Amino acid sequence: MPRGAYVHLKSGREERFQCAPGPAGWRYVAEGVDLAVDSRWRPARLQLGAGERVIRGGALGRELLWVRDGVEHSAEALGFLGESPCFLVAVARSLGLEAGEFRDVPLVAFEGGSLAARTVRQRWTLVSVEEHATELGGLPVQQWAVTDLETAEQEEFHLAGDVVLAAEGIELASLESPPNL
Repeated sequence: MPRGAYVHLKSGREERFQCAPGPAGWRYVAEGVDLAVDSRWRPARLQLGAGERVIRGGALGRELLWVRDGVEHSAEALGFLGESPCFLVAVARSLGLEAGEFRDVPLVAFEGGSLAARTVRQRWTLVSVEEHATELGGLPVQQWAVTDLETAEQEEFHLAGDVVLAAEGIELASLESPPNL
């Protein structure tokens, strides 16, 4: 079960996390975020907190549902996005792409301290997969490119199993055990 810490470079905030596969999917837990996904990597349960604001949500069919300040919201979307790297893992894994393939997807993004929600359309491209030698054997590392289809801004991140190794504004500060592949 991977445990470790990410540092959010903009704020300097440390996100200590642990994640693990389970009988029905995968779960990621850190201060302020608890995400459980099903076997297709769709969000089965999300609890996201910032200060006193809490969002609870999950997927129901093609829609995502969430409750914010006691009001229910919904949108047709593949998954959630937020500051935590767990969202990058869940969306990337749900796409099941091969190197060189891409897919355009709608996602619900929670932003800022108010956790304001908005639906975004992004193009996710699995740029490459490279095998890195480790003392435990080969570790496949995926390079992803995510393009905002409204602004054309692009960000990249590197993923090994269920751990983000590097992403814009995120640094993997420590990892106590290898990622789940």
